[in-house]
Amino acid sequence: MVYNSDVYIPRIADHYLKDALSRAGGVLIEGPKACGKTETAKQLAKSIVQVDTDVNLATRLEIMPESVLEGETPRLFDEWQVHPLIWNLVRHEIDKRKLTGQFILTGSTAPSEHNMHHSGAGRLSRLQMQTMTFYETNDSDAQVSLFDLVKLKPDQSIQACESSLSITDIAQRIAIGGWPGNIGLSEEQVIKNNQDYLKTVSEIDISVPDEVKRDPQRVNALLMALSRSVASEVSISALSMDADIARDTVRDYLDALSRIYIVQNQPAWSLHLRSRSTLRDSPKRHLADPALCVAALHTSSQGLLNNLEYFGQVFESQVIHDLRVYIHDEVYHGRDAQGLEVDAIFTLEGREVFAEVKLGSSEKNLDTAATHLKAFASKYAKDKNPILIIITAGKFSYTRADGVHVVSFANLGR
Repeated sequence: MVYNSDVYIPRIADHYLKDALSRAGGVLIEGPKACGKTETAKQLAKSIVQVDTDVNLATRLEIMPESVLEGETPRLFDEWQVHPLIWNLVRHEIDKRKLTGQFILTGSTAPSEHNMHHSGAGRLSRLQMQTMTFYETNDSDAQVSLFDLVKLKPDQSIQACESSLSITDIAQRIAIGGWPGNIGLSEEQVIKNNQDYLKTVSEIDISVPDEVKRDPQRVNALLMALSRSVASEVSISALSMDADIARDTVRDYLDALSRIYIVQNQPAWSLHLRSRSTLRDSPKRHLADPALCVAALHTSSQGLLNNLEYFGQVFESQVIHDLRVYIHDEVYHGRDAQGLEVDAIFTLEGREVFAEVKLGSSEKNLDTAATHLKAFASKYAKDKNPILIIITAGKFSYTRADGVHVVSFANLGR
């Protein structure tokens, strides 16, 4: 495939952006650099201000700030946080116009609180974008829709189907990642691009939110430690020991990496429980795209295939990444004091969903996963009949005799 930058690849976020513009005065699109925020925004924007490259913008903001708001709507301010004044200008203009769909703001950096005198609540809707999912890159055929699956009654089964991807295909796609600009390049080329991306993160981007200079070598060491422990509840202390960095420094770097959307925690599930058992509250840690883990550790798809235990970690991270996009909501994990755990917990269309992620799809693996799912759900589920899913890297999707749905990740879609 040859990448054509003039051809827009439809994104799941398109639907959510259109909806947000129909009900709010403006929309803030956030996410890691190069994930596609600007191109998605341009599909609906009628006028554009390139905040980070417009050499005259600073002067206009100083002399006649309101003039930058003039233009066809929705008016897009790309990388708005370069001039934080834009936030309050937009907020006040939305109050004045009392119309929906006026502005779109995109940003790859969460600005510091002192630059945002008002949260924008009630005026701007927030849309979190990620890199492309397996479905968006056509690596999943979406024969199994999550939204259809949660509508099934307890005695209903999914339509059995088979995916076309092999385990090698999945490893290659994970190693490449989901950046639109890398489509059509070879795995070797993309890994080099992703390593350049991480170098920019370490040397430049991590200092952008608060203009505090941080040691690139230490940042890189932390990124490697995070990559080794991806999709796990690795503690600050463990990261400190792995990266050989002081714990306070690790905390500071994690906060900065979170504000540029490179580190994305998966929170622990904590709801009103029917049991006295205590759920753990430590988050699982992920990077913006599992391909960054591959790049940080200087490995490849073949490296993943040679280390199936680690492959399982990055596969789980990829599944959580895609689930977040598909459901447009948070995906939690659960583990209690007795060690009973579930990889993904979320609510969709009013239904509780509990999911285990397994790289392998042997009968033994599936039986173990099903047993854990049923035990966890019986102990903690609020729904009488929650949806139980095992997401695998195998080729087949079907419903087991016990009602647990087995879904090939390459069949999974929104």
